[in-house]
Order: sequence, then structure tokens, then C-alpha cells
Amino acid sequence: MSRKEVPRAGLVRAALAGKITNAEGAGALHLTVRQFKRLKARVRTEGVAGLPHRSRGRPGLRHLSADLREQVVTLMTTLYDGFNDVHLTEKLREQHALPVSRATVRRDRAPALGQLAQLDGSPFAWFEERGPVSTLHGVIDDATSLPLALGFRPTEDLHGYFTVLSQVCRTYGVPTTLYGDRLNVFQRNDRHWTLEEELRGKQDPTHFGRALQDLGVGFIAAQSPQAKGRIERLWATLQDRLTSELRLRGIATLEAANAYLPEFLADFQRRFPTPPASPTAAWRPVPRDLELILSCRYRRVVARDNTVQLGGRWLQVPPGPGGASYAGRRLEVRELLDGRLVVMLDGRPLVTQPSPSPDFVLTPRTAPSADRRPRAASPGAHRPLRQAPALPATPRAAPRTPPPPRHPWRHAFKRETRLSHPIKG
Repeated sequence: MSRKEVPRAGLVRAALAGKITNAEGAGALHLTVRQFKRLKARVRTEGVAGLPHRSRGRPGLRHLSADLREQVVTLMTTLYDGFNDVHLTEKLREQHALPVSRATVRRDRAPALGQLAQLDGSPFAWFEERGPVSTLHGVIDDATSLPLALGFRPTEDLHGYFTVLSQVCRTYGVPTTLYGDRLNVFQRNDRHWTLEEELRGKQDPTHFGRALQDLGVGFIAAQSPQAKGRIERLWATLQDRLTSELRLRGIATLEAANAYLPEFLADFQRRFPTPPASPTAAWRPVPRDLELILSCRYRRVVARDNTVQLGGRWLQVPPGPGGASYAGRRLEVRELLDGRLVVMLDGRPLVTQPSPSPDFVLTPRTAPSADRRPRAASPGAHRPLRQAPALPATPRAAPRTPPPPRHPWRHAFKRETRLSHPIKG
């Protein structure tokens, strides 16, 4: 019996014994007298087992059968993977004659904090006519729909997503899974495969994907904006509330807006508290080398003078143990979020170069697709010789006849004659 049904047994027995009237028992249980009499009849014939509701344990009239549920789940995870709930119910009804409701196919919230976080960017006129159009990068927790980190950038880029991910990790911890769209910052969308990738059956990740692998964070790519409904609804709220707060304070620059965001975020979380279903959070500890993880990574060969080059930046590599040179060795160079360059050797930092500017913006220097396209040979590179096409056969010329006796070739010129006729011009 449920907690609500527990007092019924004592009151019904008291009524059967004549200690209370039917009206008193019905009033105590908030039932009608007719309902109370039915309970007395059940207890009289079945005992206490007759008190629970008759429908308990029975499937509802709208309950999907096991076969139908399996069919819907199969279609959701294969043919219609990533469809939002409205679009999915339309397809199931029109293409497969399965009249299921949105509630049946709607994705449930994650029960615990940190179990699933959604991230996205919203380009909008946040400063109205006072400033430029910019993009607000954000991360929200799926269990509560509350924003965890926000950051303004001129455009949607890797620097903005690394920044808000760093804020989440340092404030709360490392989430278990991230949910985002199919932006090329998050995943590879090109068709260029190396031989090694073809043998593995998957492409190398992006710079953001490598960071998630090192953090042990899974990534789910949404198929449409509607699939990210919770964070899309947050953008609609912020485009009204945050824009008004920025106008009220006269904020018109990215720097001033980013300085105000922590205050706005704390006030927003206080005003709209949403407790998660599970009290135990799923955040994981932050690794000590988080700055090294949130970086762009490149493979470079050490030159003969023990230097490595990344774009227009050069970095001197110190000699190894015993003065050993690293010339000709392939090392990993990481460009961090703050602009520092770090040369890695066997997973540990070997040498670091400071940031070139306090306004440094982390931008991938080459796209993954550009690294995998066949490169044109340099001018001095060796090219295989091509065999010249065969020339068409020509008729053999007739043998020449010797010149006649009076031909100039037959007469020798005297030295005086040659000198008396100088060459003109």
C-alpha cells in the first residue's frame, strides 16, 4: 500500500467494529460515504489486501506494448537519429502509422548535475545599436537548465568554447558528457581521410575533440537546433533579460560585458533555482594540466639548429641529457588558450614560450582537411620523369649534292679582302 492508503486499514476496521460511523471514517479519509462503504465490503471479503486501488499494477490504456516500444526505439536510434520530438512523432505517424505522443519520445533530463551539459553559441545584437553584433558562448546543465558559464566573443570560435569549458571545469568539475551541434569546431565534417584513418575506420578528432578525449568527456552531436531545445530556450530568455541588463548599465563593449557576466550569472542562478532529480552530482576532479589539455596541437620536426617553428613563432629547444641534440626529431607543439607555446616530449613539457600578446586569440592554424589534402610538390622537389610522346615519322630527306665549282664555298678569301670589308652594324 501507498503512504496514503496505510491509515485506511485502521479506520475501516474501526468502522466494522462499530467504533466509528461511516460518515466519520469517510471524512477522515477525504472520501464519500459510498466510497467508504465499498472499502468496508472489500476488507470484509478480502481483508487488508482489498484496500489498494484496483488499477495498480495493470498497464494503462495508453501503454505501449513491448513490441511497439521496441519498434519505436529502433527507429529513433537508427533512421531518425537526432530528430526532435515533434519531427519524430510526425514521421512515425506518417511513414509508419505509429500514433505516439511527444511525451513518449521526448528525451528525459539527466538526473544528476554534471552528467550532461549542453553548449552552444548565440549570435545576436546583444548591445543593440550601442555596439557590434557578437556571439554569446554558453554551457548549461541538462538536469536543471541553468547556465554554468557564459562568454562573449566577436564570432563563434574555438577560443570561446575553450573559455567556457575552462570556466565550467574550474568552477564545478569535469562533466561526463557534452551535447552540442555539428559545428566543425566540435567534430570533423570534411571528407578527407588519410590512409591511417581509413585503416582505423574513423577520422582524427578536431582540436576540441582531442581535449575532450584527454578529459574523458563524451560528445553527442545534435541533428537539428530543435534537438537542443533547452539551451535554445535559454538563448530566448537571455536575449530579453541579459540585453536589458546590458542596456541598463550602458555596456557596449565585449570587455565590459564579459566583466559583468559573473554577476549576472550568479543572480540568474539565484532567481531560477531548479533542483536536480538526484542529489549526488556527477562532476569529476579537474586534472592539474587543464591548461595543456585545452590547446591546439601540432607535430613539428626540430631543425638542425634545435629550433621548432609554428607560423611566425620560433622556439629554441634546449639540449637533452648529456647535451644530446633533438635535431630531426618529431615533437608536439601545443599552443595554449593564453598564447603560450609548449614543446612536449613524451607527454611532458620540454620548453615554454610566453604569450606574444595579452589579447591573444587561439585559432587553429590549419584546418584538419587542409592537413590531409595531397600537397603540391615544391619547385625543387624531385618529380618522376615523364616519357616524351613519340614524334610522327617523317620522310627521309634526299642526299645533298656538292656545290658547283663557282660556289663561294669553293673560293678562299684573302686576309686583305676580309679586312677591307668590315662588318656593319
